Amino acid sequence: MNIRELTTEMDAIVSKGGIVEAVQNFFAENASTSDYNGLQTANKQQMVEKMQAFAGAIQTVNGITHHRTLVDGNATASEFTFDFDMKDGSKIYWHEIIRRLWNDEGKVIQEEYFNAQ
Repeated sequence: MNIRELTTEMDAIVSKGGIVEAVQNFFAENASTSDYNGLQTANKQQMVEKMQAFAGAIQTVNGITHHRTLVDGNATASEFTFDFDMKDGSKIYWHEIIRRLWNDEGKVIQEEYFNAQ
């Protein structure tokens, strides 16, 4: 499978709320992540744990919208809007760009989140 097909498959899983599944299926063991709040993970296991905790804190998924994806070589950028009501009573509304770098085995080796607002 090429990177465009892998990204399409991963984005489809994320669009259905499968954020933990997407990490489990598509991340390399040594994948790192960082976001616009300065939070970082150093490997797949840390990211799985982070996403499990986040998913567990969601009360209601109001919407996940995948707007578009760009592919250039081994780099992809996917634009999403996430709208969640959280169990603590807060609301999350993120419009973000998720940039991924892929290795030759078709696994994400780096993922970075940018606030698209």
